Amino acid sequence: MTSRTLHSDQPAETVLDRIRRHFNAVLEARGYRADSAQQAAIEHLGDWLGKHLAARRGWFRRPVAGVYLWGGVGRGKSFVMDAFFAAAPVQAKRRVHFHAFLQELQVRMLAFSGQSDPLARVAREIAQQTRLLCFDEFHVHDIGDAMLLGRLLKVLVEEGVGLVCTSNYSPDRLCPNPLYRERFRPAIQLIEKRFDVFSLDAGQDYRQHSTELEAWGDYCWPEPDDGGALIRRTLGLGEGAALHQLLEVNHHPLRVHALEGDRAWLDFHELFATPRSASDYLWLIEHFPHMAVSGLDRLGDHPQDVSQRFLNFIDIAYDRGLHLRLFSAVALEQLAEGGNAVDFARTLSRMKQLRSVKLDTAH
Repeated sequence: MTSRTLHSDQPAETVLDRIRRHFNAVLEARGYRADSAQQAAIEHLGDWLGKHLAARRGWFRRPVAGVYLWGGVGRGKSFVMDAFFAAAPVQAKRRVHFHAFLQELQVRMLAFSGQSDPLARVAREIAQQTRLLCFDEFHVHDIGDAMLLGRLLKVLVEEGVGLVCTSNYSPDRLCPNPLYRERFRPAIQLIEKRFDVFSLDAGQDYRQHSTELEAWGDYCWPEPDDGGALIRRTLGLGEGAALHQLLEVNHHPLRVHALEGDRAWLDFHELFATPRSASDYLWLIEHFPHMAVSGLDRLGDHPQDVSQRFLNFIDIAYDRGLHLRLFSAVALEQLAEGGNAVDFARTLSRMKQLRSVKLDTAH
């Protein structure tokens, strides 16, 4: 048997064949059927990776640094990338959520404090440890992200790291804020020149078809005027919960309605009306994996930066597995209304996976 295996007439499985086989197996196991756009995306990823790995063994540098996979909400981008990543025959590979990676990058830069160009040093360190790096939910929300990302991508590409990114935005829409778009323009140009930009524009929303999907929390409305009794009860806060606490989150104060163990009740205004970073939300989710947020109302009635921070929080919470209870004055369908409403589509698709609980406030 061993001899027959070693000297088989069957051709060796290519990288593309391996990834295609795994993708089809996952589809069959879940009872899904890929449409033409999703099938084309997995073929494109497999073909690129095979060429990328072959080029690393050769004498020339592979001109295509990676694949930038973008499309609207519910196109199956993350599903496709998950299947690709699982089957990729690369030992030194990482799949990271964009916000979490930026936080890691900032922490690692501290180790090179006082030395020249800490960012480049960390990027080269990452390149030594990683041959394939997959980013999910690639987007630029603030000037800090823009400054870090542009130079990070440049070093990673120069070092030959294979990069795969999923995004809801085409490269030229990655950084919509005109205040710092010019600073990010070199990164956009790098993506357009060195990546295969693939538009997955006709996919299915796998989340809508899954029979195994479990809600990751509750969306409760209208918020009751009972002094928070229902919120404390549904969150599981007991008589020993500490009320009206002041936390220090990454050296910034945060007032909290109530705390007990790994559970926290927080306020919309306190979380989003003042500047807070993705690392602040990651810290809170790590310490309080069960969380209630009250005081929601129409996002469009708030300045855009407030609404954007809420959207960032939902993205991070969903990805990190937070069990969330939101208490709002309005139904989910009305949340994005108002004159200052921001791009809500991606977040809405995630919030629709929360159980909608209409509260009886008559009593």
